[in-house]
Amino acid sequence: MQTSKDTGIFSWRVRVYYEDTDAVGVVFYANYLKFMERARTEWLRSLGFEQDALRERQGVLFAVRRAALDYLQPARFNDLLRITTAVVRCGRASLDFRQEVLREADTTLCCRGEVRVACVDAATLRPYRIPDNLLAEIANVL
Repeated sequence: MQTSKDTGIFSWRVRVYYEDTDAVGVVFYANYLKFMERARTEWLRSLGFEQDALRERQGVLFAVRRAALDYLQPARFNDLLRITTAVVRCGRASLDFRQEVLREADTTLCCRGEVRVACVDAATLRPYRIPDNLLAEIANVL
């Protein structure tokens, strides 16, 4: 999917598989973090950046620095979910995202979160400035 030019919100879909659920048949709480991670990866890919290429060519990685989630309604096996991702703050070495997980069938908000990712030097894992070419692409969608 693509980022909406009007809202700056990127949207990506994922199906809930049996392996994503817990003993009561709902999505295991930690898997929402996985869905959000995948959506941020797809957002970055939609801007033309692959994480392995950023590591190899520019020597940078992105690491989650902080995550805060609210679990609102359960998602269940075979639900089609839409994960939305929006940059709410772009710093010199970090990005703050607002993300939501919605059930596609009825747009029920299942989970929402705020995630801060830090740009780090791949060799030292110390904070590192986000590459200018990536910052320019992010600015285009904000």
